[in-house]
Amino acid sequence: MKHITSLTLSTVLGLGLITAAPATAAELPGQGVTVSPIKGSPANAWFQHKIVEQGLETLGYEVEPTLEADFPALHLAVASGDADYTFNNWKPLHDDFFEKSGGDAVMTRVKAAITGAGQGYYIDKATAEAHGITTIADFKDPAITALFDSDGDGRANLSGCNPGWGCELAIEDHLDAYDLRDAVQHDQGSYFAIMADTITRYNEGGSIFYYTWTPNWISDVLVPGDDVVQIGVPASDDSPTRQTDGFDPGFASNDVYIVANNNFLADNPAAAKFFELVDIPIAAVNAAQVKLRDGENTVEDFERHASDWITANQELFDSWIAEATAAAK
Repeated sequence: MKHITSLTLSTVLGLGLITAAPATAAELPGQGVTVSPIKGSPANAWFQHKIVEQGLETLGYEVEPTLEADFPALHLAVASGDADYTFNNWKPLHDDFFEKSGGDAVMTRVKAAITGAGQGYYIDKATAEAHGITTIADFKDPAITALFDSDGDGRANLSGCNPGWGCELAIEDHLDAYDLRDAVQHDQGSYFAIMADTITRYNEGGSIFYYTWTPNWISDVLVPGDDVVQIGVPASDDSPTRQTDGFDPGFASNDVYIVANNNFLADNPAAAKFFELVDIPIAAVNAAQVKLRDGENTVEDFERHASDWITANQELFDSWIAEATAAAK
């Protein structure tokens, strides 16, 4: 699926988003170069992509409409050169997608530009406290399972992860590892539609069990500590996801990388340097997710969210542009 490109360079300049005197068109390092970005299917990745897109346009690049694909195809597109870059690679969640698409030989994880993204299982706080539920192993108790059975099939309904996103693989591994196939139904399909039903069930007083991640607007609606609590997997000393306090969420903390095709990086030192410099606080991404939740969900909205963040961080953004421009010389 293709979408409208973000603000053109002339529009960015006209809005006054660049305070320093801009270089002439002939001096722009990206002049005459067309760039093709790609992102995953979740809408909540638009914000960071639009910031990068506007930066590339400021450098003179012509940015094509952003392609969308599930994550395996996304990595293959960057590896093959069908797309030039993505800002949607999660490490370590997407390690297999990266390596199976050719890895370092064909593309580079240039920068962890968003850090500290978490994942995990959550249930409503009232049910957790009433029944002492702390890990998914507690669902082996039929009495616990029944509390979360929303479709009457005898299994707890887990609002889970879309096929192709990567997180579904960890969930499926957990269901096998903890012998939960007969106790838990992993509901998959359209994640946010499933979560809308989950939120409705909670608002109607039902018990809920779901997977989510940050940055994401879900935790602004179902607030951890108030509405819901995170539950983990049974902790073991050799678990790679076990935290220092002993809690094991079952999922590693992730950093979100800009990944680009190696040939593109070699041919475009300004873009390569810009990718190295981009750094977006996870709090800013979370704030954008709240706007998405509240209905600001068009490409034009995402462009405005990115422009607003750039304006609020103009000096920093201008320094990225200046360094990237210098790198091209």
